[in-house]
Amino acid sequence: MSVTTEQKHINPSRKGDLAEYYAVTWLWDNGYEVFTNAGCTGPIDMIAYKDNETLLIDVKTASRDYRDNSCYVRASRTPEQIKLGVVFLEFNPTTRKLKWVNHKE
Repeated sequence: MSVTTEQKHINPSRKGDLAEYYAVTWLWDNGYEVFTNAGCTGPIDMIAYKDNETLLIDVKTASRDYRDNSCYVRASRTPEQIKLGVVFLEFNPTTRKLKWVNHKE
């Protein structure tokens, strides 16, 4: 089964890759230096650095709630991610826009 966006169908195994590539370019556009994870496991996807601030980032693709046509991230940070100070960067596959997630824990 493929994920449908307004542009085209995206293979689920490539959904995360697409989100991470958009995240890298979005971060560059916002003045960050970006260092990506070489593997596919671990608590972070990338490290971003700007103005003496280092961010540990996990990119999450938003899911659509068809009841009200909103998008949301289903996952919450793991205890390890909370301890490390990892922040989520949400990718909306329909609009291809990114935004920082406000963590409630």
